[in-house]
Amino acid sequence: MSAPNPKPSTIFREAKAFSSFSVKDLAKAREFYGNTLGLKVTQQTEGLEMKLGGGLSVFLYPKPNHTPATFTVLNFPVEDIELAVDELKVRGIRLEHYDQPEIKTDKKGIMRGPGPQIAWFKDPDGNVLSVIQEK
Repeated sequence: MSAPNPKPSTIFREAKAFSSFSVKDLAKAREFYGNTLGLKVTQQTEGLEMKLGGGLSVFLYPKPNHTPATFTVLNFPVEDIELAVDELKVRGIRLEHYDQPEIKTDKKGIMRGPGPQIAWFKDPDGNVLSVIQEK
């Protein structure tokens, strides 16, 4: 016999949720996200809190045996992907290039297709990030 479905709760709907992902080196992460990307980064007891646009935040926590995810952990929506990619390159960030059936980037590192335009790059610990422009 299954338990009755509980009434919908506001616990999760009203929670101020945030995302997190691991890094191996907090000092390198603080330098990259704070200085290279220019985000507001605050040291917390357990790691780093990054403030993003719209009042959102992401928490970075140290993990000695960190293995980067095989997917994009953070997307930065931009109005002009060309400008964003140029800015990343000026800051010394190398764009990822893909030549797969479902993901192909051009010479500049931008995937252009029927959906959004996306360019991927990595943080110092190998986490995949992107800039994304909706059409």
